[in-house]
Amino acid sequence: MKVNVQTPNFAADSKLKVFIEKKLSKLDQFYDKIICADVFLKVQKTSEKENKTTEILLSIPGGDLMVKKEAKTFEEATNICVQSLERQLKKRKEKLRAFL
Repeated sequence: MKVNVQTPNFAADSKLKVFIEKKLSKLDQFYDKIICADVFLKVQKTSEKENKTTEILLSIPGGDLMVKKEAKTFEEATNICVQSLERQLKKRKEKLRAFL
């Protein structure tokens, strides 16, 4: 799976990119037909502590999956996104099995 990390308005650390790629690679065990993942990391200009937003667009055959979460850190937001995508991929796989 190809992972594209985009960070408008700031430069992401290489450790953060490696962390994101490692987390997203685990999704292959739930659904093996993932084409690519586009990850958008954004910092909201607010006074709240939870101002880091992670958006993940997962391209799979039959339609894309999109998840957007906010947290205190990008790592935390990425973890929440990956858990959500994991559930969505499991549902998608169950529907495919029921259809066949």
